[in-house]
Amino acid sequence: MYRRRRLVFRPFSVLYFLVLLIGLVIILPFAFLFLRDLLIRGLMLPPEMVGGLLLISLFGSFVNIPVAELKSRAPMFTYREVPLFGVAWHVPRMEMGTRTTLVTLNVGGALVPLIISAYILAYAIPHGDPDPLSAYGKVLLVLAVVALAVNRTSRIVKGLGIATPALVPPAITVLATLLVYRVGGISSPTLIAYAGGTLGALVGADLLNIRHLPKLGAPVVSIGGAGTFDGIYTTGIASVLLVLLLM
Repeated sequence: MYRRRRLVFRPFSVLYFLVLLIGLVIILPFAFLFLRDLLIRGLMLPPEMVGGLLLISLFGSFVNIPVAELKSRAPMFTYREVPLFGVAWHVPRMEMGTRTTLVTLNVGGALVPLIISAYILAYAIPHGDPDPLSAYGKVLLVLAVVALAVNRTSRIVKGLGIATPALVPPAITVLATLLVYRVGGISSPTLIAYAGGTLGALVGADLLNIRHLPKLGAPVVSIGGAGTFDGIYTTGIASVLLVLLLM
């Protein structure tokens, strides 16, 4: 039984982390000064909270919470010592053994997006959208399109996990949202994009590939972490930027 409550490691390089951090630091003051009313109207959240959640998501990418252990049968190579004429010979042999993969939930790439999406679905849409049922349908449609696109483009990387091209989730999210947010009445494009895009990326990359996890050969697999975090994170930023374009 794995007893540690969390694992801390980098899902990507320090340089890439700094690029994301610097970009966020540049964008946030501009949003606080000039876009406060627009962000509140589009997201139903004050800009300070939006910025705080994006920062928590970025730094939370280092933290992974263990949620399950998967065991699988795998070939193990060992050596058998054979003494002969005073010399110990090491003879290789292969036998089947049990391999354990620890499944974790990445705080920044899975837990925070799930919490924000739950807020959008349970509070923001019912209280802020004139036609909540229509908005839920649009979220579901964007989720399905993004999940399908991400699943088709994701790759299973031995020893790492599920890898997704970083630009696919945000690009598909924006395109799908632009196509549906006016159908049957205008809904908030930002709420549709964030909930549909981030949940779609998680479903397409991780949940639809969950059957492959025991075969990855990785000691730790992070849902929303290495391989998928950047796509989910940029999807969140892209959904916020939709406020500037469409609100």
